[in-house]
Amino acid sequence: MADEKKETIVLGVVGADCHAVGNKILERVFDEQGFKVVNLGVMVSQDEFIDAAIETNAQAILVSSLYGQGELDCEGLRERCIERGIEDIILYVGGNLVIGKADYDETERKFKAMGYDRVFRPDCDLIEAANSLHQDIRERFGEGSGK
Repeated sequence: MADEKKETIVLGVVGADCHAVGNKILERVFDEQGFKVVNLGVMVSQDEFIDAAIETNAQAILVSSLYGQGELDCEGLRERCIERGIEDIILYVGGNLVIGKADYDETERKFKAMGYDRVFRPDCDLIEAANSLHQDIRERFGEGSGK
């Protein structure tokens, strides 16, 4: 089965954020780029991301936030992953992560300090993001790390 060879990712919109359109776009693009996508939808808790990653043996969690509360909703996810035994999982985050106008470089520094591997602007090229994820998975887990 083709799905057994695909790299598995979990994605969703974190916290109380209910922005669904971007989430569906992410699902479609990452699916088209060869990932097995487990889409949790909107208003997803950190524990729901982690539970799904454990259940599916995912290589990555992709967290999006559009309502500006990403800093609050995303803090501590890496630590929770470590506590739950998935310390090697790749963490991506993107969207409108902070309220108001903020320097992107500072936002990226904050989220990387929280343990996120990559931080994406809301207008990033999703094909490039998918290519980066394929590369990051190969580097962290080796070739053929899909299920």
